[in-house]
Amino acid sequence: MLKYVIKRILLMIMTFFVITTMCFILIKMLPLPAIKEMGRDVQLVLERREAMGYNKPILVQYALFWKHILFYGDFGIGEQMYTGQEVAKIMLQKMPYTVVVNLYSILAAIPLGIMFGIYAALKKNKWQDHVISTAVMVFISVPSYVYAFLVQYFLCFKFGWFSLTVASRAEADFFSWTMFKSMLPAVIALGFGTVSGLTRFTRAELAEVLTGEYLLLARTKGLTRSQAVVRHALRNAMVPILPMILSEFIGILGGSLIIEKIFSIPGIGALYINAINLRDYNFFMALTMFYTLIGLVGGLVTDLSYGFIDPRIKMGER
Repeated sequence: MLKYVIKRILLMIMTFFVITTMCFILIKMLPLPAIKEMGRDVQLVLERREAMGYNKPILVQYALFWKHILFYGDFGIGEQMYTGQEVAKIMLQKMPYTVVVNLYSILAAIPLGIMFGIYAALKKNKWQDHVISTAVMVFISVPSYVYAFLVQYFLCFKFGWFSLTVASRAEADFFSWTMFKSMLPAVIALGFGTVSGLTRFTRAELAEVLTGEYLLLARTKGLTRSQAVVRHALRNAMVPILPMILSEFIGILGGSLIIEKIFSIPGIGALYINAINLRDYNFFMALTMFYTLIGLVGGLVTDLSYGFIDPRIKMGER
């Protein structure tokens, strides 16, 4: 197990390095934004560009890029947005919005997804199962931004139950009722995908476990159907489901690029889209590294969790 963990961590680091290198080279092949586009703090930006070797070959720039990150924790400053301000500082200011809205979403979506999945598995091949399975396929197939527009139109515009945008920190604290209510449309739009995916996965796993011979043996020993399902079927079905839930919690930091933009949530996702549109190199590289690391760590933790949740699984053995 230890050998497998070390191997996976080294592979993750190598993958992270390769993706970062490719993104750095590709972004540096684009022309630099004109100085006149930068507005204020032009001299500060020019000085930082000189320190980062913008007028030197790409390989030298890449070496300086890693030197500033590893030795100084410096991801650069904003050039096209938040001009002159540190990239890492702005990211930390935006992070709470992304974390809170996604935390609300998964805390509501995970119980609903498991509940619908269990119910569909227990009603396998009946009309309840067909209704839930059809709804799941529809919600999985339709992109999340479609739900976002529908939620905005009906709940925010037509009925007027919620505001179109999220409250600011000046108006309410993150865990206040005002902030939660303003985030609710985004939470609903984000939750559709999580509920659908978890419902389908739970239904598939539990339906397979329910056909096991050991459940028939448990019933012959005198257990009721409910007791057999709770004591045996659910425990075995949750082995592959728990890593999926764990990955959802890790993905909280990643947020949703499109949903944050649609609901004007000042989080990491909206910051990333603006960095791409405005060609702010430092923000783009820092956020690309952040999203890449979140994805790789999520995959690693999910894989390793199988071995810890179920001792029967031996990682790395032939």
